[in-house]
Amino acid sequence: LAKRGLNVVLISRTLEKLQAMAAEIEETTGSRVKIIQADFTRDDIYDYIKEKLTGLEIGILVNNVGMLPNLLPTYFLHAPDEVQSLIHCNITSVVKMTQLVLKHMESRRKGLILNISSGTALFPWPLYTMYSASKAFVRVFSKALQAEYKAKGIVIQVLTPFAISTPMTKYLNANVITKTADEFVKESLSYVLIGDETCGCLAHEIVASFLNLVPSWATCSSMFQKALLTRYAEYLKQNSSLG
Repeated sequence: LAKRGLNVVLISRTLEKLQAMAAEIEETTGSRVKIIQADFTRDDIYDYIKEKLTGLEIGILVNNVGMLPNLLPTYFLHAPDEVQSLIHCNITSVVKMTQLVLKHMESRRKGLILNISSGTALFPWPLYTMYSASKAFVRVFSKALQAEYKAKGIVIQVLTPFAISTPMTKYLNANVITKTADEFVKESLSYVLIGDETCGCLAHEIVASFLNLVPSWATCSSMFQKALLTRYAEYLKQNSSLG
């Protein structure tokens, strides 16, 4: 977005990373960057963020913050006990940040909100139960919100990508299916006006189309779970920093 001439506000938890990213963006694009340090695993940060955003005209909101406590498939009771943090980070953040900017977009009758969900939101995904469910919330929330505000000139799109190589996914090796963050962002911005929902890239649309042909009883079966726990877990270990 900065390369396309927009000034940017970055909101994240680690000040050092924010400062480094802001310096890189300003140096390479010439756009101005404002940083706001906030921990989205908490729910008491939004008055502070609202204060820091005062006076700014936010034309595009990207709700990209998220956490995946267990990259390896794990039964719910064996997963890290970060339930409340995950809800705040993956769900509350989307709702509260949307509240902060949508009212101003409505008054101007223009604006774009991009909410990053996940391919795991397209159907129940056992062994990633909390993550899948939280991203399903983002998907349904976004599509319903677009129905409410489309006539007011606001575009709200939810993205449901599959594998992307990021710190959250332990830098999975990129391939035809697993995209780098740069690859995904560049391609997904081409689909902003395509509709209220997109996987963000052609490869992931093909994966989603294939998975839609699989009946729900199969994806919730013990055989599918066994495959996740063995073959998929081994793939993750061999192709990420977990290995």
